[in-house]
Amino acid sequence: MTAYPLALPAGNPLITLTHPKNSLWIIELHNGQDSRLTHELINEGLKPALDAVEKEWRESWRIHMKDQKANKGEGKGALIIVGRRDQDKFFSNGLDFANSQKDPNFFQLTFDPLLERILTFPIPTIAAINGHCFAGGFMLSMACDYRVMTDGSSRRAWLSMNEVHFGAPWPISFAGIVRSKFGNDPLKRKMALEGHRFTPQEALEVGIVDYVVNGNTAAVLARAEQLGDQWSGNAQGGVWGSIKSELYRDVLETIHKDARPRNPLHDDAAAKARL
Repeated sequence: MTAYPLALPAGNPLITLTHPKNSLWIIELHNGQDSRLTHELINEGLKPALDAVEKEWRESWRIHMKDQKANKGEGKGALIIVGRRDQDKFFSNGLDFANSQKDPNFFQLTFDPLLERILTFPIPTIAAINGHCFAGGFMLSMACDYRVMTDGSSRRAWLSMNEVHFGAPWPISFAGIVRSKFGNDPLKRKMALEGHRFTPQEALEVGIVDYVVNGNTAAVLARAEQLGDQWSGNAQGGVWGSIKSELYRDVLETIHKDARPRNPLHDDAAAKARL
């Protein structure tokens, strides 16, 4: 069994995984104050944390399946991802853009696999957006099944895909997720080409977030936990992830594409990271 809290990576924790009740896991992002999504946070923090959650949930689900009547409390599950708990300013300020640009395989080998993992995760996933949510952080929240956000009444909070403002092209995975999640072309234009800063109320009105909450991080997290409790039972059937794999088939196929010309330097960089 996993010992909680689990702080990853060891020696330089950037995320903390907790398990406050049998059916709930919480990943807290705490890379500095704004939780930039770095190579280390993703590869040595988020990915192994997701593995730990899935392993433990599956063990519970197998118990449930052996005798569903006797073990009706087993097999439930929900996962919350929240920004640093001791502040109310950021969920995530996005990628560590400068360093990600130095890695020609960052999206193909690091970030895209994370998005795919969350898109197809076998239990309900909830982004508890407790502050600003920009660029890669916004996309991380979009990969989740539900989004709960602060209402920004005590301090401002925005959601924005702001790459257009600093000259960062979108990887095909970003476009695929936006196409899959939103059918409204004016909304997609506003998000992608205008880099609009959505207030929580605007985001709620257009369906980017599911709920807004008056209060601080604790209040946002409490509402996310309620949502987790509401839907955790849907994990007991064991098909939550497989249904999502079909629901998001088009975006998953897009994520698997590599539109770049084959480059031996890219291949060597990938091999160096792997070996």
